[in-house]
Amino acid sequence: MKVEKHVKGVVRQFAYWFAHGTIGGGLLAGIDYVSQLQEESSFVEQAFVIFMNHLEYDENGVINYKQAEYRAAQYVRNYFDASYTVEPPFEDWETEGDPVSEKSWNQ
Repeated sequence: MKVEKHVKGVVRQFAYWFAHGTIGGGLLAGIDYVSQLQEESSFVEQAFVIFMNHLEYDENGVINYKQAEYRAAQYVRNYFDASYTVEPPFEDWETEGDPVSEKSWNQ
């Protein structure tokens, strides 16, 4: 089974905007997280986890890209600005990463 094309498209788009410092619209204005990508990459992994945990799609494609992007942007904002309060607070399911299958490492 392959990942649906619209899911691949939004992940590609999110990665592009993330690398260019443009996720979350104005939420991240003034926060230069891009310069930290090599030094503090764990925040990148967590942002992608949150994005992917929120992503939903149906037979017509992805149905909530902006909501998934916004939640990831909230995490980045809070990571770099401790005075920012994430509303609503993250729930465990939003921040839990899934394992990589052993089979995929051996292929």
